[in-house]
Amino acid sequence: MQSVKLIGIGTSLPGNPVTNAKMEEVFGLREDWIDLMIGTKTRHFAVDIDEKIVKYDLSDLAYEAAHKAVLSAGISVDKIDLVVMSTATPDHLMPATVNLVADRLGMNGIATYEVQAGCSGAIQGLEIAYRFLTTGMFANALVIGGDVCNKYMSFDRDFKKMRSSELINLALFGDGAGAAILSTNDNCEGIKIHHIVNRFEGLNRKPGQIMNWFGTQERPENAKRLQSAKEDYKAIERDVPVMAKEMLDELLEQLDCSVEQVEHYLPPQLGGHMTDKIVQSLGLDPDKSINCVANTGNNGNALPYLQLERLFAQMKPGEKAVCVAIESSKWIKTGLSLVKEDS
Repeated sequence: MQSVKLIGIGTSLPGNPVTNAKMEEVFGLREDWIDLMIGTKTRHFAVDIDEKIVKYDLSDLAYEAAHKAVLSAGISVDKIDLVVMSTATPDHLMPATVNLVADRLGMNGIATYEVQAGCSGAIQGLEIAYRFLTTGMFANALVIGGDVCNKYMSFDRDFKKMRSSELINLALFGDGAGAAILSTNDNCEGIKIHHIVNRFEGLNRKPGQIMNWFGTQERPENAKRLQSAKEDYKAIERDVPVMAKEMLDELLEQLDCSVEQVEHYLPPQLGGHMTDKIVQSLGLDPDKSINCVANTGNNGNALPYLQLERLFAQMKPGEKAVCVAIESSKWIKTGLSLVKEDS
């Protein structure tokens, strides 16, 4: 079986960071309430909330992240023979966003796949590419993950009359994209994928999160308005840490080491405070944990790539890393263990 390495990473966040003070100014969400309840300080929106227009499509951010990943890997685009993309918010139902990005990169005659998923999608996409590469069918893969939930924001609505369950999503979620280059080339420097897991565990369980197409749908006056997104926060707070612990234990067993013997942890990124609680519940050293959600917002499929980008900058030969991502939509558990081999 072919060995597979991550050899390049790129990310893209739209516009300037949107502060909690700005959230209060535009949406009426109190700055101190966001700080106290969520712990996210800034996030990035594909929408310019001053001009009230969409500035970035998902394909814009995905292209920028992919271009950076290619440069980071030091590989030419024509050497890539597989592209996989994961997102919960594609630009269109058709064509698939992955093909729009491939076109902008100048690719043709290659295999492309698009996965519809939320927080677990980044690792699902990496697994698809990893499984193909290990067979020897392909040599180099570009894997992209991203979301632009906020481009469906309607400024025609009175935010003061919105449900609290909808308003909280404005504070939680951000937009962005990330990308990685995977390769079977033994001569390339990179981080080896040691083990990867993607497991659905939602049998007979109610969804913890539901997102509907294109924001809030207009309906007759006597009909119930359909929320763009809603969460069962109690279920998320109860079950995500448990699932994260199960995945962490499985990855550590595969690495044949203890929690103390791993140098880097990439824990689930939900919100600022929730992520801190998960790190604490897992018994991880905060100094070993790579967290970014407090500054980027929860941008779904982009988040693990933002963590991986930081990992690339600090991981040394001989070190090990573990990444866990949990999706509460219908309860999906994913994980990734990585080893940087001695040169």
